[in-house]
Amino acid sequence: MTSTDLLAVFPDSPTIDVARTLDLSGYSWKGVETPENLAKLQPTEGWAGAVVCCDEDPEGGWAMCRALRRLERPVQRILVLITGAQVGDLEVRDNLFDDFQLSPFHPRELEARLRHMFYNELLAPSSTVVEHAGLRLNLETYQATFGGSPLDLTYMEYELLKFFVQNPGRVYSREVILSEVWGYEYFGGARTVDVHVRRLRAKLGEEHAHLIETVRSVGYRFGSSKWSG
Repeated sequence: MTSTDLLAVFPDSPTIDVARTLDLSGYSWKGVETPENLAKLQPTEGWAGAVVCCDEDPEGGWAMCRALRRLERPVQRILVLITGAQVGDLEVRDNLFDDFQLSPFHPRELEARLRHMFYNELLAPSSTVVEHAGLRLNLETYQATFGGSPLDLTYMEYELLKFFVQNPGRVYSREVILSEVWGYEYFGGARTVDVHVRRLRAKLGEEHAHLIETVRSVGYRFGSSKWSG
C-alpha cells in the first residue's frame, strides 16, 4: 500500500485496539457509519480495502460488507472481526469477506492479517520457500502458487496450508491443528479447522482436493508423497 491508499473501517468509531493497530501499522483509514455513506466518503481511486467489525454489530457489519462488494468499484480486500460463536456463520458468507480475525485479538495478529491482504504489493529482498507436490509457499511474502498459478488465500488459510506442507504424511487431530496453527489462546472450536480445510480444498480445485485427506474419527493428513521443501 502507499500512503494515499485508504481503508474503510466500520463502525466509524472502532475500538481503541483496532484504531491503534491500524495507526501503528501505518494504514490510512476512515470510519464509515452506514453503508449509505460508503460511496460519499469513497476516495477518487476507490477504497484500498476494509476492516469491518461484526463482533458487536453482526447485522450492521455484514450489511457493510455487502455494500462494499456492490460499489461501482467493489472492494476486493475485506477483513471482518468476529467472535468465536460466529465462526459457523462464515460458511454462508464466503463471498462477503477475504479474511477474518477472531475477537478479542492480539494486535500483532491483526497486523499480520492486514499485511497478508496486501502481500502482492510488498517486495521482499530474499525469500524462504517450501514446496510439496507442485505447491510453492514463499514464507516471507505470504505468496502461494500451485503448478505456477497463484492461490488466493486468506491469512489463516495460508498458515494452515503451510502447516500441512511442512508436515506431510502425518495425521493430526483438529485440536492439535488448532493449537499449532491458531495458538493455544484461540477461543473458537474445532469447527474452525473444518471451515478452513473446506475452503482450501475448493481453492486447490477438485483435481487436487485429495491432498488434504480426512482421517475418519481422527482429523486430517496432508498428501503423503515425499516433501521436496
